[in-house]
Amino acid sequence: MESQGDASSQVDDRKRKVFVKSYGCQMNVYDATRMTDVLAKEGYEETAAMESADLIVLNTCHIREHASEKVFSELGKIRVLKQERAARGVDTKIAVAGCVAQAEGGEILRRQPAVDFVVGPQNYHRLPDLLRRTGNGAGVVDTEFPIEDKFDHLADPSPEKIRTRGLSAFVTVQEGCDKFCTFCVVPYTRGAEVSRPVHQILQEVERLAASGVCEVTLLGQNVNAYHGEGPSGGAWSLARLAERIAQVPGILRIRYTTSHPNDMSDDLLAAHRDIPQFMPFLHLPVQSGSDRILALMNRKHSVADYLRQIERIRTARPDMALSSDFIVGFPGETEKDFEDTLRLIEEVKFASAYFFKYSARPGTPASTMDEHAPEEVKAERLARLKALVDGQRDAFNQAMLGQSVDVLFEKPGRRPGQIGGKTPWLHAVHVDGPQDLIGQIARVRIIEVGVNSLYGHLGDSLTEASH
Repeated sequence: MESQGDASSQVDDRKRKVFVKSYGCQMNVYDATRMTDVLAKEGYEETAAMESADLIVLNTCHIREHASEKVFSELGKIRVLKQERAARGVDTKIAVAGCVAQAEGGEILRRQPAVDFVVGPQNYHRLPDLLRRTGNGAGVVDTEFPIEDKFDHLADPSPEKIRTRGLSAFVTVQEGCDKFCTFCVVPYTRGAEVSRPVHQILQEVERLAASGVCEVTLLGQNVNAYHGEGPSGGAWSLARLAERIAQVPGILRIRYTTSHPNDMSDDLLAAHRDIPQFMPFLHLPVQSGSDRILALMNRKHSVADYLRQIERIRTARPDMALSSDFIVGFPGETEKDFEDTLRLIEEVKFASAYFFKYSARPGTPASTMDEHAPEEVKAERLARLKALVDGQRDAFNQAMLGQSVDVLFEKPGRRPGQIGGKTPWLHAVHVDGPQDLIGQIARVRIIEVGVNSLYGHLGDSLTEASH
């Protein structure tokens, strides 16, 4: 009995660990880091090994096909792990967070009783309280949209933790969406459009920069509609926010995602032209090249509107590269509609794109529409679209051959003596060079184009970073 007591004491005294698995968008990646920051204050340290975690959090996304079923499949495997650890006298908590949590709520506890709590994306600042409330063994659900601002209650990561995450960081500036596209669950899972105050964002960026971060990506479901309260009252636009962030010492590059075509304002285009830190890469989803389908999607813009925006963008910033999103097989899509999408892609010439077969999201207007395309039709159209986009991406990458470009070096390369970084257009670049270039921008001549990376030689001069 004494030896069993000693073993139990060892379990109680060891450092508790949390494992977070994130699905989907960059905002979920950001949310995952903030969850671990909150839990660090409760004595949890992050682990990359689920098997050793005392708290396992699935940070879910509702965008992909069969999102809920994939979560339940994963939970089935985690339940077995929880039972195995319990047999060794180790307690394991399971949490489901994110957009599937918001959409499914108590249904998750009903279908998988091994889950201890369910928390929506607006409530993860309440994780400590939720952990305490699970002590009686009953599952807890917190998916209400809170009155308080979660960002006012989040813990700040330590400088050491920021440094371990790298030289690039995500910063959420806006959440939710008021556009109500008929295929999208975001207004229901993330709520109405809300912008963080300027002072709050600047504090976060300044803290990141002081710990070595030199590239920030501003995140929002509809980020270019940002209208946060300024220091002296009144709303600031995304362009004005970016101009102020560019003044933070150490910030060398600024990006943002995801945008809506209707919110590409004149001052944002001017910012792309005038702010050196603003990178010439823009993700601007269009979803379809058919006006009829765009109307069914409630996108509130036409193909002509989108093309006019592309012309304005390229006039302001001729070197701008574009990516987009496309949904194939939306209810009612005909072969002509799909061919219109291919024509749009051929005209715009994208550097990259994300493309999906339409799948219904419960509760969205599109899920009740008629004329759903057969699976084989969607698969065939997706293959044709992919081939076209892949060809444009390859051509864009090949055009870099022989060019001299600025590369922000972020980490050691794949082999000794090599370092890796990114071009302004998000290409991964590897060169032979000294480790002390990490955190600086250097001129690189591209000598080889690989499948997923570029390879180059360092130029004669360096652009100094303040790190």
